[in-house]
Amino acid sequence: MHFTSERRLDDGVVEREFTLGEIPGTLWTPGSAASAPLILMAHNNGLSKGEPRLVARARHTAANGYAVATIDAAGCGDRPRSTADQQARADLRRAMQAGEPVDEIFESFIGPLVEKAAPEWRTTLDALLALPEIGGPVGYSGWTALGIRLAVTEPRIAAAGFFAGGYVPRAQREEARQVTVPLLFLLQWDDGGNPRQRALDLFDAFGTKEKTLHANMGGHVGTPWFELEDGGRFYDRHLK
Repeated sequence: MHFTSERRLDDGVVEREFTLGEIPGTLWTPGSAASAPLILMAHNNGLSKGEPRLVARARHTAANGYAVATIDAAGCGDRPRSTADQQARADLRRAMQAGEPVDEIFESFIGPLVEKAAPEWRTTLDALLALPEIGGPVGYSGWTALGIRLAVTEPRIAAAGFFAGGYVPRAQREEARQVTVPLLFLLQWDDGGNPRQRALDLFDAFGTKEKTLHANMGGHVGTPWFELEDGGRFYDRHLK
C-alpha cells in the first residue's frame, strides 16, 4: 500500500489517498492516535469512491472514531471498463429511455462487477489491517450486492449496513441466505427504480437472526441524515 497524499480536515479527520497495485483508494482515520475499528464503505453498483454522498458519510463516520476506507475496484469509478460492460451500460440507457425491462441487462454487468470487485476489496482489507492505526473489528457499509458477497466469504466482517437502492443479481439474492452477521438494511419506500417488494423479499431472505429494516419515505437519494446517526449506533454496538 502506497500513500500518495495526506491532509488533515477541519474536523480533525486525516484523509489519505493510496494505491495498492492498480487499486486506488481513500482512507479516513480519526485524529486520535489510538487504533480504530474499520468500516469498508462502497457506493452502489460500482460508482466512484469520490462520490460526494459517500465522502460525507465517510468523514462523519471517521470523526466518530472509525477508520473508513473505500476503493475503486475493477470496473468501478474511473477504472477501465470492459467492452462488454460499456455495451451493457449503453443497452441499459436505451432500454430505460424506451421503457423496456432492464433486469437482464443489469444482470449482465452487475453480476460480473461483483465477481471482479470482491477479490480486490479482500486484498485491500488485508493491507488495511496491517496498518498500526487500524485495529479491527471490521464493518461494511453500502453497496448491497458486493456486501452480500463479502459478508458470506470474508469472516473478518462482523457487521454490515446495506442500502436497498441498487440492483442485486440473482446469485447474491441466493447468497443472502448465508449472511449471518448483524445487519442494518435501509430502504427508500418510493425509490421508483428499485422495486419495493424485491427489497422486502431480500430482507426476508437474509439468514442472520439479528437484522433490522429501516424504511423511509422518499426517492432514491432521499435517505434522511439521521439514518447515519442510527447507523453509527449500530456499528458502535457491534464494532466497539
